[in-house]
Amino acid sequence: MTPGEMLAVFAAGVSAGAINAVVGSGTLITFPVLLAVGLSPVTATVSNALGVIPGSISGAVGYRRELGGQGGRILKLSAGALLGGLAGATLLLALPATAFEVIVPALVGLALVLVVLQPLIGRSVRHRREPTGDSPRRDGGPLLFTGLTLASVYGGYFAAAQGIIYMSLMGMLLDEPLQRLNAVKNVLVAVVNAVAALFFLFVADFDWTAVVLIAAGSALGGQIGAKVGRRFSPAVLRTLIVTIGTAAIVHLLLH
Repeated sequence: MTPGEMLAVFAAGVSAGAINAVVGSGTLITFPVLLAVGLSPVTATVSNALGVIPGSISGAVGYRRELGGQGGRILKLSAGALLGGLAGATLLLALPATAFEVIVPALVGLALVLVVLQPLIGRSVRHRREPTGDSPRRDGGPLLFTGLTLASVYGGYFAAAQGIIYMSLMGMLLDEPLQRLNAVKNVLVAVVNAVAALFFLFVADFDWTAVVLIAAGSALGGQIGAKVGRRFSPAVLRTLIVTIGTAAIVHLLLH
């Protein structure tokens, strides 16, 4: 890479780390930049998967206050994220590149609809519980575990917008503030990225210059995103999720 290309990859890493900490979809920034500097799609995907791990960890550390009291929930959901991430990484190398291209925009679009409807769905669920006195399951039950595991398969294959899907599912099935759910999302994304990258280490070729630049940039961006994102109200955070998710759909349909 030329110095200018290296700077562009580093800047993309910073932006991706910040966006991933707050919402997700940072891959939609790093992936096109890696293609622009000459990497093949598969090499760009696997290099990005390894490079954004420090950013995911950085974002989770930045949200450590919101992680309090969620240890059991995180352990259970992380098991599904690990299995799904490994399955997705395997599919990336086993299936043709066009296999997921048709369904990915539909998945992101569905996630955005769920994010928009989450307040209405949440009120409806709480209203139904009031007569019986039932309380929501702290771990979201089998439905959330299954949904997040399937979302992690997609995340292991192509990480863009997996955080939006996580947030939409948890927002419907857990009675928690969005900021606490965002903290869990950062941990799950870190798990998926880590297991996928570990798998790729043994079976795929990386561009280590790109990995180092994205890793350094995303680690910095993760801290920036956590500090800024914590200040957002639920309405602002939800609007940001929908805006970035819509941009993700447009990008996926046009490329």
